[in-house]
Amino acid sequence: MKKYLAELIGTFALVLFGCGAAVVDGKTIPAAILPDAPFGIGILGIALAFGLAVVVMAYAIGPISGCHINPAITIAMLVARKISGKDALGYIVAQFIGAVIGAAALYAFQTGSPNFSGIGEYGLGSNGWGPGYLGGYSTTSAFLTEVVLTFLFLFVIFATTSRWGNSTMAGLAIGLTLVLIHLVAIPITGTSVNPARSFGPAIFAGGKALGQLWLFIVAPIIGGIIAALVWNGIFDKEAA
Repeated sequence: MKKYLAELIGTFALVLFGCGAAVVDGKTIPAAILPDAPFGIGILGIALAFGLAVVVMAYAIGPISGCHINPAITIAMLVARKISGKDALGYIVAQFIGAVIGAAALYAFQTGSPNFSGIGEYGLGSNGWGPGYLGGYSTTSAFLTEVVLTFLFLFVIFATTSRWGNSTMAGLAIGLTLVLIHLVAIPITGTSVNPARSFGPAIFAGGKALGQLWLFIVAPIIGGIIAALVWNGIFDKEAA
């Protein structure tokens, strides 16, 4: 249970820190939540918030659970035979619960704002695409972005945690990779590469955010599975 609780807390922190930075301080704040926001850390600040959240959680809970805090990572590890089916299920359930709690905490914080008038469409840092969402990118662009960037994310994770990697620096490398991913993907999808991170805010935002949630579950899982197959089939044949 310690492993599952660690995953819950880690995912809670990721959603709270990452989505919180976007909602409270970012320039992507929906007008319905915080019009004329006096702050503005921008895309770089939001990217750093997500990446640094992964770094600190990697060193905090990595020794306990491996710090997946992402169902796409857990499923990829299951495909690569680095985690049991029982643990994978426990991790995924814990991750989704943690994401919902993180979004709930962020919602509670926002209700105290003098300008709060409801979550609004795509609120709480929800992911999305198409007209009305950030860059207005197409469904195809959003899907490809999430698949390709999740693949690269998992490839870095497999490499840095392998027998060739530097275990003491793995958490930093993984977190910095997530920063780079956000710098590219925020205007396209708001950046998911993590079904749980998308699920928590979408549950509260509803509407289009909830209707488009399927892409942020399917695409990251596909990207993660491809990375697991490539890693085991080409780079780590002994594990295949």
